[in-house]
Amino acid sequence: DDDTGEVVDAHPSNYEAVPGGLPDIRARVEALQRKFNEESKVLKLELVLFTDALMHLMRISRLLAMARGSALLVGVGGSGKQSLSRLAAYIAGAYTFQITITKTYNQTNLFDDIKSLYKIAGFKGQPVCFIFTDAEVKDEGFLEYINQILMTGEVAGLLPKDELDMIVNDIRPIMKHQAPGVPDTWENLYGFFLNRVRDNLHLVLCFSPVGNKFSRRAQQFPGLINGCTIDWFLPWPEEALTSVSGKFIDEFTMACSTEAKDALKLMMGHVHVFVTAACQEYFEKFRRHVYVTPKSYLSFIQGYKELYSKKWAYTKELAVSIELGLQKMFEALASN
Repeated sequence: DDDTGEVVDAHPSNYEAVPGGLPDIRARVEALQRKFNEESKVLKLELVLFTDALMHLMRISRLLAMARGSALLVGVGGSGKQSLSRLAAYIAGAYTFQITITKTYNQTNLFDDIKSLYKIAGFKGQPVCFIFTDAEVKDEGFLEYINQILMTGEVAGLLPKDELDMIVNDIRPIMKHQAPGVPDTWENLYGFFLNRVRDNLHLVLCFSPVGNKFSRRAQQFPGLINGCTIDWFLPWPEEALTSVSGKFIDEFTMACSTEAKDALKLMMGHVHVFVTAACQEYFEKFRRHVYVTPKSYLSFIQGYKELYSKKWAYTKELAVSIELGLQKMFEALASN
């Protein structure tokens, strides 16, 4: 506000063109990622924002800015679905939540987590980003509750009668402020609370299409498809792979020229594309799947850096030994 200096809306949702195009968006998102890493004590994001990643981020951001916007992100493991969702939630000013699976985690724990999210979304009116992956489906029944949240917002058996009465009483002053003309009957108050929850609770489902689980779940729980906007994370293009290798190799100290480094970055991207094509050829010949994911590519780069460091340290040790040997030989020659 120009008069008071207060922040009216820290995360405005404006759907308009960016004059500078993708370069401006990339610079802005990179700045927000640095800010996220400064504020986050535990989780640090090191995303390489190539064009495809930016496109996915913008789709997720737009869904989080929409009332009742939920996303189904489909892609193999390591595609960046969860990291991009966290960054998009931070940009949107949403409270991010992801369940922590333990040996004893069960339906009761899930209900407790959902209740706390309902209260944040319903009472505070704050956007909530609930990230749920297929690795967290400890029981197929979990998906039924997710299906109910997406379809109606009401989860069977979630709130007992006494808790419902408490919620209805607590929401009364909020409804009187926001909808003064509506009678504060029990049904109206509960409906107001439920609508606020549905407007502010955004589910981001991160699933893998590998195997038959995804197709079976889509048939059993139609809300996963009907209640979400689907975003497919396709294999990274070679340009993206080169950008990713560039981020790790550029800041890595190597005893070579800049041209050699550039050639190495291109070669790494080409190798991953070649291996992906070989996996497809293997499937066509032997009808057996072998998956090479972006996570495999990052492991490949990390493995290369570790091996290079090890060999470089060994080479320097050899050089020191040779230098000492030559020095002693020259000293012996001089004494004669």
